[in-house]
Parts: sequence; C-alpha cells; structure tokens
Amino acid sequence: MKYPKEYLQEIKTRLKISTVVSKTVSLKKRGKEYVGLSPFKTEKTPSFTVNDEKEFYHCFSTAEHGNIFDFVMKTQNLKFGESVKYLSNLAGMRPYTFSKEDEIREEKWNKYKLIYAKYVEFYFNDLFKNPSAKNAKDYLKNRGLTIDEVKKFKIGYVSNNEKFKEDLFEEFSENEIKDTGLFYFDENKKKYVDRFRDRVIFPINNISGDPIALGGRILNDNKYLAKYINSPETLFFKKGSNLYNLDFTRKLSNTINNIFLVEGYMDVVGLSKNKVDNAVANLGTSLTTKQILTLNQFFQHIIVCFDGDESGYKAALRAAENSIVELKPEKEISFLLLPDKHDPDSFVNEKGKDFFEDFSKSNAVPIHKFIFNHYSKDIDDNPSSRAIFEKKLRAISSTIKDEFIRKYVLEYFIEKVLELTPNTNFRYKKNFAKPTKSLKSTQNYYNETKSLKAIDIKEFSFLYILLKKSKLIKNNFNLIENVKLFSNENKLLFEEIMNKTNNFENIDIDSLKIEQSLVDRVFKYASIKHILIKNLNDDQKILEILSEIIRDLKNYELELRIIDLESRFSKDLSEATFNELKELKKLQKTN
Repeated sequence: MKYPKEYLQEIKTRLKISTVVSKTVSLKKRGKEYVGLSPFKTEKTPSFTVNDEKEFYHCFSTAEHGNIFDFVMKTQNLKFGESVKYLSNLAGMRPYTFSKEDEIREEKWNKYKLIYAKYVEFYFNDLFKNPSAKNAKDYLKNRGLTIDEVKKFKIGYVSNNEKFKEDLFEEFSENEIKDTGLFYFDENKKKYVDRFRDRVIFPINNISGDPIALGGRILNDNKYLAKYINSPETLFFKKGSNLYNLDFTRKLSNTINNIFLVEGYMDVVGLSKNKVDNAVANLGTSLTTKQILTLNQFFQHIIVCFDGDESGYKAALRAAENSIVELKPEKEISFLLLPDKHDPDSFVNEKGKDFFEDFSKSNAVPIHKFIFNHYSKDIDDNPSSRAIFEKKLRAISSTIKDEFIRKYVLEYFIEKVLELTPNTNFRYKKNFAKPTKSLKSTQNYYNETKSLKAIDIKEFSFLYILLKKSKLIKNNFNLIENVKLFSNENKLLFEEIMNKTNNFENIDIDSLKIEQSLVDRVFKYASIKHILIKNLNDDQKILEILSEIIRDLKNYELELRIIDLESRFSKDLSEATFNELKELKKLQKTN
C-alpha cells in the first residue's frame, strides 16, 4: 500500500533535512548549506552537504544523494515504511496504519480542506466585490493595510451570503460542514448560522499552507460580542498545536535564525507590512510546549513579543514558565517587552523596521533572566520571603526536560540568589577561583561548550575536586598517582598542581600562582560542582565520586589504545597485535 502524498509531504514540511541528518552527522553551517563528514564512509575532510532549501543531502565522496526518507533508510538500514514511521514520530504526527479508520479520516480531511478552501476564497473575493463590505475595507485601510497585505494573508469579510451557504450545503453533507466549525446550529431559528458573520476573517493555515481554521474580528465594538473569535477545535484543528503564519515563516528559516512570537493576527500582518516577515502568533491560548517544539524545528531563537500592557506582561510570564520546559542547548527563548500602550503592530508602524529590530537586539531578555527578574521584584527583606523566592526558582528549573540546560539554569538562579545574600556560603569562596557565570545565556554557553569533548568535562571535574578538597586528596594520594589527563590545558594545570604542592605535601593551594584562565575553565565547566557543593563535608561520598571519575579517565585511555591497535591490526594483520587487542578488550569489559 502507498502512503498518501499529502501525508509524506507534511512530514517533509515539518522536518528540515538538517534536523534529521544532524542526529547522525555533526553539521556545520557554510553559506546556505551544512557540511559534515560522510556517514557512508570514513573520511577526514568533510564531503557531505545538506541543503534545507532544496530538501536534499549529497555526499561527494560516495555520490549518495536523496531526501530525508532516503537518508534514514540508508543510515539506519530501514525499509521505506519503517522510515516513514520513524520520521512521522519525529515530526510529531500520528502514525499512518492503512486501516479503515485511516481511510475514513483521510476522506474527511480532504472534504474538510476543500470546504475551507472554498469558504476562504469566496469571502476573500467578496471583500472586493460586495458593496456591503465597505466597512471592512475601511477598517483595514484605517489599520494601514494595503492590497498587498490583504492578498498575502487572504484576509476576507463574511457578509453572510445566503446563496453561498446554500451552495455549500448542496455540495457537502451536513456533517461534513458541521465538522469544520464554520457554522453552528441555532436552536431557536432551527437553521445553521455562519459563525463568522459580519467579521473580518484571517485564515489560519496548517504548516503545508491549507486553511484549517479562521480568526474573526468584529468591526463595531459590541460589549455583548467578543472582539476576536477563533474557530472551535475540530478533528483537524487544535489551537495549541498551530501557529498563525507558520506556513509562510518556515520557508524563511534557511536564511533567518530568529522568529517573533506575537499575540494577534494584526501584529503579524502589521510586522509583515513593515518588512518584518519572521513573525507568528499563537491562537488565543497560553503558549504550549507543542508550539515551542514546532518552532524549534525551524528556528534557533524564539523572541516572545507580547503587548506592552499588564495583560501582555502576564501572558508573557505564563509563556515563559510554560516554554522553559522545552529549552534546548542549541536553542534560545527570549522575551521582548514593549513600551506601555504599544503592541508589535503599533510599535513597528510608529518606529519602523530598523528601529524595531535594533530595539529587539538590545532589549530581548533571555528566558531564565526574565523569570528571575519577575520573581525578584516580589521578595521582601526577610528569610521567609527569600525562602519562598528560592523555592519557586528551583521548582521552575526542575521542570526543564534537558538535563544539561536544567543544571545551568539552576546554577544561574542560585548564583543570583547568593548575590542577594552576599554573606551566605562565604566559606565556599576562594580567592583564586571565583566561579565564572556559566549561563550568560543558554546559547552562549552551548557555543562555548561545542568544542569541548566529554573527556574534557571529566577532566574538569577531576581537577575541581583536587582544587576544592586538597586535604582529602593528600590523605588519599594513592588514588591519583597514576591518573593521566589528555587535553593539553588540563594536563598542564594538573602538572602545575602536582609540582607546586610537591605531590600534595604542601596543600595550601589557595596561595599557588596558577594561571587564572586554566583555573577559570575548571570552575566554569566542571559538571561535578553542584554535587560537590551539596556533599562538601561528606568525604566518603566525594571519594566515591572521585574514584568513578578516575575509572572513566582510565577507560578512555584504554579506548584510545584499542583504537590505535585496531588501526595497526588493519594494516599489519599481526597475531601479536591481535592478541594484545583481545586482552585489552577483555580488560575493557571488566571495567
């Protein structure tokens, strides 16, 4: 059986090929493309390229070429159907099982799309043709919109055309139309009523560009009617899973790294009118993790820019607490607070594109700082208030799914709390090693650590214990006698410590004149530091941790020796080399 073309196309639409390939190949940006070492052969010089715009990869050394399905099949040795299941899961889509239920759903989906396409097209054209749409045209004109914006976003006006409604009910069944949410049944009048009558409508498209819902704005403010309404949730439209204008902005992600997330349709349209095209809007609900994950598929940096009033600020805070859960090392989330009385539409109309973008660059606040700044406003100068404050920050950081980010967000919070209580934990401060702030921003930290290997982090932890617990090391010196480090900088620092302490006979490390930059690296990147601080007086626990780190370092040395022997054996096929290799692998298993 064949998968529906629309299903396969949506997978390709949702997933950048670089996103899929990067799970297997380490990629680096070069112009419009990404480059990396070929996954199809061993090489030292990158010959493998990925092009998101053209949706293919190409390996110059092996001539392998294809799309995301080809890549998964070839690198994971999967059949086509298996690759589709893997990628649909990665894209957050339901699996297609070729059941009768799937066939029925597919048929419903095609009818649903067709009804929406006809509805949107009719009322878009009716905006220009129908004399009763004058108020709608005046409203759009007063908002500063031109024909270009109206056409681009397919903005329409629902004049409640009875003839169009009759034709629609003749072509489609009552249930098919009811399922779209475009009409509701009025029990008093005993007939279906157009939900968006007398409203300007903004079509909400899915990621492939098909209209699947509407937003509607009433023309004359009425205290009995909501200013804005959205389509109700349907089988094919979930507010928390969609974003207005994502179908257009995703195409920009090959050239633009950041996306503005705003509150309203007119914010998106107004920004677009001023040539700020990288903007999407959530759909009248709090920002969801699903929306964050969707944006993360395409953009590196999400800038949340809500209205500059109290309700906009509260919405931004809710968005921060919801979205920090999905923060990733390679991604950023920031918050841009506009001046009071401004929304993105009014601000960019008054100040222009260049000012708006410059304002964004200088005023966007990383998510962890935004959260800290908010809650720090509420603390009083008493222990109870500070305890509640710290407890809240710890609770928020504990929700972060990524272990790496969770650790460094928590560290940022703790360090900022300590700044508010400078006399606390004074005994932990060392003149030679003032800890560097690890999280100036999650992205900056990630960029710094991309060049570090796992073994570097292990070495930092090893050296951190030596610097922090020198007396304990002196009493258990036998543990570190035969330890070998591998990075030049860490090796140099280790040698200096050993030499200048006379193998820890002199343990006054604080007085040593060690190059500060080497020490700073240890205190910045040692993954063990939080655990050590919590167990600073538990020598037995620290010795257990140290022994585990040393075992990992020795295993790494063993691994290097095995790699070297394997390379030698592939050339000389020597029995002696083979036997030595076999013994080392036995030793590796026992470790």
